[in-house]
Amino acid sequence: MNRLSRRKILAAAGATATSALLAFPGSSVAQQFPSQDFRVICAFPAGSGADVLVRFFAEELRKKSGRTVIVENKVGAAGNIAAQFTARAKPDGYTIHIHAGSSTAANFSLFKNPPINPSKELQVVATLNQQPFMVVVDAKSPYKNLKELTAAMLKKGEKASYAESNTTGKVMGELYKVATGVKAVDIPYRTAADSINDFSTGAVDYGMMDPQSAIANSMAGRWRMLAVSTEKRVNAVPDLPTMTEEGVPGVELFGWFAAMVPSETPRPVVDQLNKWFNEIEAEEATKKFLNTYGGDPWITTPEQGQAQLVKDQKAWEGYVKAAKIEPQ
Repeated sequence: MNRLSRRKILAAAGATATSALLAFPGSSVAQQFPSQDFRVICAFPAGSGADVLVRFFAEELRKKSGRTVIVENKVGAAGNIAAQFTARAKPDGYTIHIHAGSSTAANFSLFKNPPINPSKELQVVATLNQQPFMVVVDAKSPYKNLKELTAAMLKKGEKASYAESNTTGKVMGELYKVATGVKAVDIPYRTAADSINDFSTGAVDYGMMDPQSAIANSMAGRWRMLAVSTEKRVNAVPDLPTMTEEGVPGVELFGWFAAMVPSETPRPVVDQLNKWFNEIEAEEATKKFLNTYGGDPWITTPEQGQAQLVKDQKAWEGYVKAAKIEPQ
């Protein structure tokens, strides 16, 4: 064999090896994964209902991975601070943002200068649950159902007010007003817990709240839940009617939590995280936990989860326009 032939063979072998590496990017990373501890980024204050959910999954991830999982609360800007921190983190699978994917998608339309484009800079590794938002009133309120509340708020006009503490609650409240003609003033709170006193004193008439806060405060005797925001009733609270059933069509929102990582995270790492989270969701203890907080498990592939993020980001453009919300 002459030198030229040998060179051709070696060049071909090198090209084949390079192609193989390109075909399986991150494979060496995946073989070592996990080789260090995890950081789970939470956009909610420590001790809040959503923080409890985040810490539940963080603890279960610790059991599955065999590594320490540290929860870091990065609160502010309706979740944008935590989302941006995650998107800018090293894309190695060790920084995971557990947050409402619906809110993450919505923020792209709710802010004039959003810090990131969620569907392009974040990758959903797993969806964790589906959950409705609830219309709530104080437990001592005379309104026993949504029809009674709507009739009373129409009479009250611009003196009416409602509480909310996050993106979905805000849009839900505005869509309710569009559908009914209610003129209530939006009173935003940093957390749902911050609104409790104003409910009890009558400073706010009703609220559009996340299920964790709604169920916890209802069980504590502070609030009364009137309806859910989803198209159909949910297994977690099957006796609670939908807003459509109560004469308010067009308000069909559902929240969903997801585990998200930077978009450039190697696919084998994404797949391993998806496997762990899906195993966690399949456990009866997880279903019971999620039902307690008003949600149902939602097991998907990374592709399905990312598709939902893309879909919601587009949908919320329409929600914001329909609700006539001025981006912040």
